[in-house]
Amino acid sequence: MIHFGYTILYVKDVTRSIEFYEKAFDLTRKFIVGDAYGELNTGATTLSFASIPQAQSNFADPFEVSSPGNKPFGFEIGFTTADVEGTLQKALKAGATLVAKTAEKSHGQTVAYVRDLDGFLVEICTPME
Repeated sequence: MIHFGYTILYVKDVTRSIEFYEKAFDLTRKFIVGDAYGELNTGATTLSFASIPQAQSNFADPFEVSSPGNKPFGFEIGFTTADVEGTLQKALKAGATLVAKTAEKSHGQTVAYVRDLDGFLVEICTPME
């Protein structure tokens, strides 16, 4: 059976990104390897970060780099919590940029959206039953 193991975000500064996610979402660090790669504990999967030069060394062609000044990618990281508004405020205090305020969706889920320091979209939401 195949399991979803991790997501890697390609970032400008691995340590800075990990410190942001620790402060904004109370995640704990697994490890950081120099300035090239690091991981956070998130439960069943791992949220990872690789430096842009490290990531580009794996590919023949360059990729688009996420940036807060550009439109976000059509991709998001999602965190579930019972306290969406409190988590949203903590993320904003840690340096996130507000995309959409806390709102209740028609299917009953409460959600809010921010962008992290590198411009990646992050959804903060209540768990779905």
